[in-house]
Amino acid sequence: MIFHENLFVSIVFIIFALSATVQIFYYLWFYLAVPLYKHPGEVTTAKKPVSVIICARNEAENLRNYLPSVLEQDYPDYEVIVVNDCSEDETYDVLGGFLLKYPHLKISTINKDPRFTHNKKFAQFIGIKAASNDILLFTDSDCRACSELWIDRMGSHFNNNTQIVLGYGGYMDRKGILNKYIRYDTFMIALQYLGMAIRGIPFMGVGRNLSYRRSLFFEKKGFEGHTHVISGDDDLFVNSNAGKANTRVEFRKESHTRSVPCTTLKAWILQKKRHFTAAPYYKTRHKFMIAAESITRILFYTSFLILIIPLNLWIMTVTIFGLRFISQMIVMVSGQKKLNEKGIAGYSLIFDIFSPVINSVIFLSSTISRSGKNKWK
Repeated sequence: MIFHENLFVSIVFIIFALSATVQIFYYLWFYLAVPLYKHPGEVTTAKKPVSVIICARNEAENLRNYLPSVLEQDYPDYEVIVVNDCSEDETYDVLGGFLLKYPHLKISTINKDPRFTHNKKFAQFIGIKAASNDILLFTDSDCRACSELWIDRMGSHFNNNTQIVLGYGGYMDRKGILNKYIRYDTFMIALQYLGMAIRGIPFMGVGRNLSYRRSLFFEKKGFEGHTHVISGDDDLFVNSNAGKANTRVEFRKESHTRSVPCTTLKAWILQKKRHFTAAPYYKTRHKFMIAAESITRILFYTSFLILIIPLNLWIMTVTIFGLRFISQMIVMVSGQKKLNEKGIAGYSLIFDIFSPVINSVIFLSSTISRSGKNKWK
């Protein structure tokens, strides 16, 4: 009996040590790459023309509040294309008012047709078709550009080799634990996709702040292959076409965008479920790397709870746990400073334990229920 108990504890300890090793590797190799990264500055001194594309459906209030931050950029040559996609609120009137003040604003309107339903990718395609410039910069109607240098910073990386630039799109700071968790979740996702891109493995971007060439879009046949997926106008396009040689990252504070966060748990879960619909279509290598982090984190905490009981392994267990904890805190403190995300490092100690479980439950739920595949958002 004692032999079997010792064998069980030994196996659990091996799992604990291996999962901790994987976790520390992710933190120190991928995540720490973000706070340690030094932007090279302007790759090219020529400020090339940029087309900003925003898709909007019933977003009158958000456009009224946040579109001026995009229209009033300090950049010599750019246009802003807003695709008014079947809106039934005051979006048309709001855009009409802006049109009188800002000559570089262009509006593309999609009229509602009961015989034809479509997702956001169609609206995105209409905006891309309407663009006059090769460099495209995407954000959402509920996003605010954090500075008037947003376009300048995102556009500064385009030379003959650059085709995709991954930016940082965070959420606005509001009261409440849900807001803290949303910002933490977004922050961790950013550490992952920005860190992996820095290490030469770009696998996704976010439509709140993403730039790529119009010529690349049509050369690679746009969203072909995943037009039926609810989301993926951003991450699946990047996953299919980004590589070490053609992708750059930009996350200086002037280049950030901030979005309006969900205010209810139900709304956030629906948003996450929509985002997770794209995950099964990632390249196998990327799916494995994402899953490995979540699985080893669950194994790390589960095996730790088992191992705190046997006194003979207590010192080694606490030592390994401490190494992982130190790695985590170094990344969280330095990372939140780099990405201007204040007040989430402390909460991360709790969120870190439960987030892989929460994400797994929502992902399984989204996998089981595939309804509403043509919903816009």
